[in-house]
Amino acid sequence: MLNFIKKKIALIWAKKHVKETEIYKQNAVEDQEKLLLSLVKTAEKTLFGREHQFENIQNVQDFQKLVNISDYEELKPYIERVKKGQRNILWTETPEYFAKTSGTTSGAKYIPISKEGMPYQIAAAQSAIFHYINQKNNSDFVSGKMIFLQGSPELDEINGIKTGRLSGIVAHHIPNYLQKNRLPSLKTNLIEDWETKVDEIVKETEKENMTLISGIPPWLIMYFEKLIERNGKKITELFPNLQLIITGGVNFEPYREKMNELLGKPVDTIQTFPASEGFFAFQDDYQKEGLQLLTNHGIFYEFVPLEEYGKPNAKRLTLKDIELHKDYALILTTNSGLWAYSIGDVVRFISKNPHRILVSGRTKHFTSAFGEHVIAFEVEEAMKATVEKFPAQITEFHLAPQVNPKDRLPYHEWFIEFEKEPDNMEAFRKNLDDEMRKRNTYYDDLISGNILQPLIITKLRKNAFQDYARSEGKLGGQNKIPRLANDRKIGDFLEDLKL
Repeated sequence: MLNFIKKKIALIWAKKHVKETEIYKQNAVEDQEKLLLSLVKTAEKTLFGREHQFENIQNVQDFQKLVNISDYEELKPYIERVKKGQRNILWTETPEYFAKTSGTTSGAKYIPISKEGMPYQIAAAQSAIFHYINQKNNSDFVSGKMIFLQGSPELDEINGIKTGRLSGIVAHHIPNYLQKNRLPSLKTNLIEDWETKVDEIVKETEKENMTLISGIPPWLIMYFEKLIERNGKKITELFPNLQLIITGGVNFEPYREKMNELLGKPVDTIQTFPASEGFFAFQDDYQKEGLQLLTNHGIFYEFVPLEEYGKPNAKRLTLKDIELHKDYALILTTNSGLWAYSIGDVVRFISKNPHRILVSGRTKHFTSAFGEHVIAFEVEEAMKATVEKFPAQITEFHLAPQVNPKDRLPYHEWFIEFEKEPDNMEAFRKNLDDEMRKRNTYYDDLISGNILQPLIITKLRKNAFQDYARSEGKLGGQNKIPRLANDRKIGDFLEDLKL
């Protein structure tokens, strides 16, 4: 009886919530400018606001003239002051949290999350689930067990500001009505070593009625493989009531076939776009491509055409200016005190009414050793099209340029870990190259002009990418391996793991 009531309430809440969200979808363009001016007014007396003349900002154009696009390095001096406990630096108060992320040139990054920003992280996840329940008219999964593969919820403190991985922070904000059904146990969730943690999660969940599973695709696959290894059953045989998978962090499509193989049959999937800086979008229709951009969640968005990104005086577009099917670097201004902040993600709009996006890559993850500027979306789509044509399954792949090979033209080297190899590897390779030439005219010109030779595939042994992640201390959690690079740092490591 209790489960029936829970499911009924979930259906009512979902219907009400989805109806309410239609308003912001229709008013997104107008709401965005109002939001920016509200954020500027709130932070007018902060150190950043005073230094950038926030009192003179009356519109988006004023903001763009007075506040340059920044990255973490440029905001770091302000964040260091916040870490010392100083107030009114980037936002009116000290942050409620620092989300600690892996950096490159900066070392660890500390992304502020304000008391105003944190609720939006949770609300976005709830909204994704409500949209699914409403569309499916089915909330059966709320009565089963749910698991969120995430980082440790144990938090440190820096001058009273709680600090940890975003997924660990979020673990402290799971709604009460989900807590009873949530796995794994706190003891297991606190395990730092990822492989040990997944082994314990497998033991805790293998006999449970799992109905919802959430995590980023590579680590979901690792969890599923360990379950199958222990039990000798596909996931939907082990969990016959599994209804929903929620995933994010990377494009799900290249993993879909492998995931379906492990599951035994397709399971409904919602893709999301969360980050430490905010929760930007989710799949509001689980049967349609694209993620609904959240335009009323405390974040003002700007979009820089990818070909102009990093150049002086690059165009900074708002929602009213964007074009469909073009790639834009995503720039954020948030209610946690990030101002015109370049997050490093590249997005592509596929719809304006409502505003739906695809995450098409990273500004720093591309291959352009020869001027071709290949991005993640192109390689992922080329791989998807090729895999669909051949009876093959891919675990993971990485593209790196080979600039100075001996006695032959340079080329793109694709390091691929196959779950199932194609019957004809040469035909697979040629088709993959053809698909890349269709998607990137510069690459096509380089091949036609005999500047590059067609791509070469290097097959890797099983778990090669897990071994790479382990070597970098990035196994598990929200860590992701770049699909492509402009150098051979990852490629040279993978070279030693080839078959």
